[in-house]
Amino acid sequence: MTTDWDVVGYVISSDHRTAVMGRLAEGPATPTQIADSVDLSVTHVSRALRALRKRSLVDLLVPEERRKGRIYGITSEGREVWDLIETKGLAE
Repeated sequence: MTTDWDVVGYVISSDHRTAVMGRLAEGPATPTQIADSVDLSVTHVSRALRALRKRSLVDLLVPEERRKGRIYGITSEGREVWDLIETKGLAE
């Protein structure tokens, strides 16, 4: 993959997106689990997840129709972006 600095910049320009990506890099989780582990409101986590999904950095791992127990995971592209963020020390 060629480094997409635009995507890296997009993630790190938001503490919420950075926190959500960092948590999902550890493994799949629900918005509530993410919120609890990164100390954010579920509203902020949900907004960050929507933004990251639009960029194909995270994905919903259960059927779209499901409203409760929605589990999200990091995509392979998201993993590459996150690894770069960590390697370069760009995550706060």
